[in-house]
Amino acid sequence: MDEHTRSLLSEPSATRAQRAAAARAERERRHAVAERIAQPLDGVATIAMLLEAGLTRGQIQGEIERGVWTKVGRHTVRVTATGDPQRAGWWTALWESGRQSVLDGATALIAAGLTSWTERVIHVSVPNRATVRALDGVVHHRLRRIGPVVTAGLRRTKPEVAVIRAAQWERSDRAAATIVAMTVQQRLASPASVLSRWSGIHYSTRRALLHDVIQDVCNGAHSLSELDFARECRRRGLPEPKRQVVRMGPHGRVYLDVFWDGPGLHIEIQGAHHYQGLGVISDSLRFNDVRLQSRDLTTLQVPVLGLRTQPEAFFAQIQRALAAGRVDSR
Repeated sequence: MDEHTRSLLSEPSATRAQRAAAARAERERRHAVAERIAQPLDGVATIAMLLEAGLTRGQIQGEIERGVWTKVGRHTVRVTATGDPQRAGWWTALWESGRQSVLDGATALIAAGLTSWTERVIHVSVPNRATVRALDGVVHHRLRRIGPVVTAGLRRTKPEVAVIRAAQWERSDRAAATIVAMTVQQRLASPASVLSRWSGIHYSTRRALLHDVIQDVCNGAHSLSELDFARECRRRGLPEPKRQVVRMGPHGRVYLDVFWDGPGLHIEIQGAHHYQGLGVISDSLRFNDVRLQSRDLTTLQVPVLGLRTQPEAFFAQIQRALAAGRVDSR
């Protein structure tokens, strides 16, 4: 409050209209100060920020009681409805979780720019011995080591750290594989950085799956090959196919990944680098169902990540195709 407004409000000779005008000017000044703080923070601010800017606790509480501002946590106030509500939730989760908290997992990846991915909760990591209160919509992960962190703006773990944690925290193997593929394909983390980070992970509830998926996505030369596929066929009692069969196509030689002569069945194993996430898996299954209706050469698309996460569904289609071609699959 400036001196003129303070003196006018305390001046006994001031009229009611003058007092009302001074009070209105003071509220407008207060709102301008608060909005200037909250604008780059997606409409939210901490009480400490507002106090540092010269507002009093009484003034802050008065705006909350009038419904102009909304208290959204012990330390956080929503000043304006402008800004991104999702990001405002991230700021709030960090401020309410302590100075050492960081966004992590899928939340950190989305904050870093991951697209076409939604997460129902906010993932926040804190030091193992930190004291934090439970927050609606926030999952706190207590970690001995937080790892490398981006400190500019929203505090968050670096993508190569966040993606491995996200894959371990996801609800299903398919979601875990998806987020690894999408993070690398959208270039949020380089294949080399993910491989390096994974090499330092000694325990994971999804270790076998994630090791294969990370190799598929980041190191294609060492991912699932036609030899691995043939081994899976033998394990299931299916006849062993030929590999890398050469055929002549409209533009010259065509190499077929996997081929059975008898039924005229061709399996095209699509590497992880061909796809944006795993949305292709359901598309491939539908495509294969349509192609199985044809009496001509049957070509099935089998994405390598599909073999990692839904092998039985794809091998069931392969068995149908072999049966349709009158090949003894036993």
